[in-house]
Amino acid sequence: MTNAQWTGMVPVDDTALTVTDTGGAGTPVIYLNGQFATQGYWRHTIAELGPDWRHVTYDMRARGRKSGRSADYSFETMVTDVDAVLAARDVDRAVVVGWSYGAFVAAHWAGRNPERALGAVMVEGAQPYDWLDDAMEQRIRKQFKRFRPLMALMRPTGLTPRMTVDEMAECNIELGRIARESAMGPVLDAITVPARYVVASGSSLGSKGDEQERIRASLQAVTERNPNIKISAKVASNHDMILKKDFAAVAKAVRDVAGSPA
Repeated sequence: MTNAQWTGMVPVDDTALTVTDTGGAGTPVIYLNGQFATQGYWRHTIAELGPDWRHVTYDMRARGRKSGRSADYSFETMVTDVDAVLAARDVDRAVVVGWSYGAFVAAHWAGRNPERALGAVMVEGAQPYDWLDDAMEQRIRKQFKRFRPLMALMRPTGLTPRMTVDEMAECNIELGRIARESAMGPVLDAITVPARYVVASGSSLGSKGDEQERIRASLQAVTERNPNIKISAKVASNHDMILKKDFAAVAKAVRDVAGSPA
């Protein structure tokens, strides 16, 4: 397979994912989106890194305008879909970069594939913290039900996924379980490749008080236990705007883990 620029659909299981590959001979970087976000969020980071890198982006199941619906939106499929996209583009080794939900996917994939991960960058995600309890589960389900009319209106734009509100709520609840210290801590401890965090300072949509800062504080113990993991930058923007405002810090972390000049 040549490394020419390509955009198309990659079949996987019972669905197909929209994939864009800039091609070229540069170091491959695969970008993993936020839970309900699209590959377009990475455009600033990609522009900052430039054409000397090979950029692979895709929309997860039922996300964006074209990626198909599926019977399975579990976190495990999101990790294995990384393999499907890389295999379809004939990429053996890559730097994996994820934001928010995608950061959790990146950490899991890097930990499972030390021989294939050139490095990992986690942006505002993959922080081990017990934020989910029974009350939070109910709060999440109620919030998504309230958003049902708005999501239906926005769905044709690709800005909201082609999932039911119940499916979206369950994905968010599952993430809470994955984020628990008892679950996420061992995943991070197992990472043997260079890994960097880029964290924000402001709060995220839906967070309360200093909740977000308490979650970020969990990374101190992570970096103390695993010397492969470092905090590359703490930037001024918040969780939701970090890829738009602080893409340069993300690009720097990518260069760092890949061993490229700044």
